[in-house]
Amino acid sequence: MKKYGWLIGILAVIIILALTIIPSYNGLVNKEEDVDQAYAQIENQLQRRLDLIPNLINTVKGYASQEQEVIQSISDARANLAGAQTPGDQATADDELTTALNRLLVVVENYPDLKSNETFQQLMDELSGTENRIAVARKDYNDAVSTYNRNVKRFPGSIVARVFGFDEKEYFKASEGAEEAPTVNFGETNE
Repeated sequence: MKKYGWLIGILAVIIILALTIIPSYNGLVNKEEDVDQAYAQIENQLQRRLDLIPNLINTVKGYASQEQEVIQSISDARANLAGAQTPGDQATADDELTTALNRLLVVVENYPDLKSNETFQQLMDELSGTENRIAVARKDYNDAVSTYNRNVKRFPGSIVARVFGFDEKEYFKASEGAEEAPTVNFGETNE
């Protein structure tokens, strides 16, 4: 029996390591999937917004053809958001689009008939609901990233993460200056 003592010792160490590594690895896989799923929800809601905007723009165009600059800035921001690849790029593009949409709201104030247009009102309600969904999706994503990143940093998860290539995830952050409301002034001319 003494002959096999070292073998039993090695097996015991392997079993202990397996009992530590397997749950930690599976936990990281689950948390990473939670992050990916939450991010997919952000993308889903951003796509919903992107799909609504052309209808909104066309409705506004019918009433405010001279406000081409605002309409163009929304189209450009929409294109930037559609082309963004990383959470940081999407956050920046999302801020641009939000600023452009805020400028649109100022235009709407100048056209009382537009505000009472049923199609416009329905689109604005849908857009407002989508904005709320985006905010919830961002929060859910950041919560999932927080949980995942904690697991990547804590022991024994940090060892398992390093060995199996689990890296920290990027939060969906607003770009710098997003905390300030945009200034809209149609009285100035661009030269």
